[in-house]
Amino acid sequence: MISYFHLPTRSIKIAVFILMYFASVLTSKAQIATQGVLPEPLAVKNDHVVYNFPLHLAIGLGDGVKAENLTFFKSYVRSLTGVEPSVKKKMVTPNLWLQLDSNKIKEKEGYSLTVKHNKITITGHDEAGVFYGLQSLVQLLKVSKGKLTIEGYSITDHPRFAYRGMHLDVSRHFFEPTAIKKWIDLLALYKINTFHWHLTDDQGWRIEIKKYPLLQTVSAYRDETIIGHKKDTPHRFDGQRYGGYYTQDEVKEIVKYATQRHITVIPEIEMPGHALAALAAYPQLGCTGGPYKTATYWGIFDDVYCAGNDETFTFLQNVMDEVLSLFPSKYIHIGGDECPKTKWKACPKCQKRIKDEHLKDEKELQSYFIGRMEKYLNSKGRQIIGWDEILEGGLTPGATVMSWTGEEGGIAAAKQHHEAIMTPEKYVYLDYYQSLYPAEPLAGGGYTPLSKVYNYEPITGELTSEEAKYIKGVQANAWSEYMASPGQAERQLFPRMLALAEVAWSSKSNKNYADFLKRLRYQQPLLTKLNVNAADVFDEITDSVTETADHRVALTLKTTLPGAKIAYREEGDKEYSAGESNSITIKPHSGLIKAIVLLNGKQVGRTYEKSFTMHKAIGKTVTLKNQPQGGYNPGNTFGLVNGVFGSKLYNDGQWYGFSGDDLDAVVDLGSVQSVSQLGINILKYHWQKMWEPTLLTFEVSTDGSNYTEVYRQTDFPDNGINEVRANIKSQQVRYIRVKGVNKGIIPPGEYIPGAKAWLMVDEIIVN
Repeated sequence: MISYFHLPTRSIKIAVFILMYFASVLTSKAQIATQGVLPEPLAVKNDHVVYNFPLHLAIGLGDGVKAENLTFFKSYVRSLTGVEPSVKKKMVTPNLWLQLDSNKIKEKEGYSLTVKHNKITITGHDEAGVFYGLQSLVQLLKVSKGKLTIEGYSITDHPRFAYRGMHLDVSRHFFEPTAIKKWIDLLALYKINTFHWHLTDDQGWRIEIKKYPLLQTVSAYRDETIIGHKKDTPHRFDGQRYGGYYTQDEVKEIVKYATQRHITVIPEIEMPGHALAALAAYPQLGCTGGPYKTATYWGIFDDVYCAGNDETFTFLQNVMDEVLSLFPSKYIHIGGDECPKTKWKACPKCQKRIKDEHLKDEKELQSYFIGRMEKYLNSKGRQIIGWDEILEGGLTPGATVMSWTGEEGGIAAAKQHHEAIMTPEKYVYLDYYQSLYPAEPLAGGGYTPLSKVYNYEPITGELTSEEAKYIKGVQANAWSEYMASPGQAERQLFPRMLALAEVAWSSKSNKNYADFLKRLRYQQPLLTKLNVNAADVFDEITDSVTETADHRVALTLKTTLPGAKIAYREEGDKEYSAGESNSITIKPHSGLIKAIVLLNGKQVGRTYEKSFTMHKAIGKTVTLKNQPQGGYNPGNTFGLVNGVFGSKLYNDGQWYGFSGDDLDAVVDLGSVQSVSQLGINILKYHWQKMWEPTLLTFEVSTDGSNYTEVYRQTDFPDNGINEVRANIKSQQVRYIRVKGVNKGIIPPGEYIPGAKAWLMVDEIIVN
């Protein structure tokens, strides 16, 4: 045995150096597991070693690599280390080497990232690939004990979809150029390559058009803004003039800023609908000639561009000439959505256009409108994108469909061999609520949690492999009605935008939500450092309400936070308790369940609450004549008799929806019982095509064949949840029949006239 105490001094120094080296570079697998890149790369290896680099990073550029790819990277490293990296072409001994090699990296925007003990190498198929390699590196760099540290990664990566988009509405609320640039940096960091900039709408025109100065002085401003939610009645307003617009110089600067970060900016100029702000300045472009005012509340308005007036097209072509000079993008978005035809039907000019052009109806008039603008833009070397309503009346050649009302528009376009971008409202609208907690800030309406965004799959099974090639990508949308400030907008966008990024970039086989959450937690310090006001709600309690074998109600609580426990208390309990199971069988009396997440014995996040209203129909058999449809079909009838009332968030999983069909439900109590009260909840949101029934009736029976009507109602005054509670003469009943007559077709002047109305119901109550 050798005693180190007898080694020469030089040998001792070498041994100490070796021990210190390995102590500085080795790290545990547990630590490695907490790290990771978003979006998930195609292939990742890790040698479980941490390497150190000097704070003053030396960067070498290979042939064809431009220094502008490093703008964000250098800024971030400087904020991390306090030292500006040095950049040189063909540096002899760089710490970071950037190069292009399309033979080695075959796919567009692809890259490889390797970390060895003295060098980091990023190889890109193209400059975008090099740039995205740098974004992955940003996510992995750390500072420790005066050194830059990074684990020994070997990454090979390229995107699944060519189009990876994020939309932002700046019409309802205006965001300064500094905020736009900050968000562009964040899009680039997570490999989003398209910024869809929604610049015009009923509530404001946000881009300078020099030929039409009234767009800046009139259309860019509204007299006041609605307070609260658009569903609230009566509407209340703040009385404050509101507005703003981007000068052409500001637009040029933002487009340049995005281009340097490999982001294409696609402008959207809405037509033929959502034009009220423009009509306020130039009323001759409307069917009636006005007067018009820039809208002060959210919604859809009948006044649109006149399709029979040639001056309308002259105006829009002149606008497009200036827009094209600012945006070099291949695509120009022309809207095309939510265009009521009411004014066109009554307009002599529009009716003359229909006759002169041998059009069938107003839907074909919309197709004519879109086609005429498309031909003009095609003559300028551009192509159009439109929301899926441009399918109405026939799709124009070369148009790309942005499928928002559902997936059907994208599927239809792909089957016609038209390019499509999937952006369905129920999966990727980030202005929707991301939590069911009562304290959640005001948002658009529906419920779209992080998991729902992450689990969205843009390629549906209805498409063949050949048709699927026409799905060019996916996009999340952020409408700003309830995002009055940059901080509010960021809370809605993040972290759900990161889930969208992984949907758009990562291979389908690599996706795993639990692993995504681990990497998301690892990203949180980075988001904090970048001053991002991200919502921290994804580890909060989620629940499921199910039926037990003996037809009782069970509540199961879950959290995704590792190492955490859930403690809960029922109505009447004084303290929280953490049981062996997070499944609670609800007691036969009404009450409130509260629960909290505990980590190391301390509460994390907000308190969860769920109310249960117990009654005689709980867990009883319900038979439906017509089946619920779309996203409002929970898959069974238990939700109609589970004691949980549907909330104002219409896609919370509790509401049952009937599109154009009537409600006809029979509840079997199992035996004849004394009944004196019947009830049901009706959701009335005309702005979401959700209409009250024209007639609601309750009928009762003892044998299931002979029914007697005991209550009817035709008036449902509340814009929201109408709680119907019918007190009847006490009688012996076994079967209760609830019938609701659907509105049918939505009438003119309402949101989406001509569409089928939804009849939304929940919780059949029997006492």
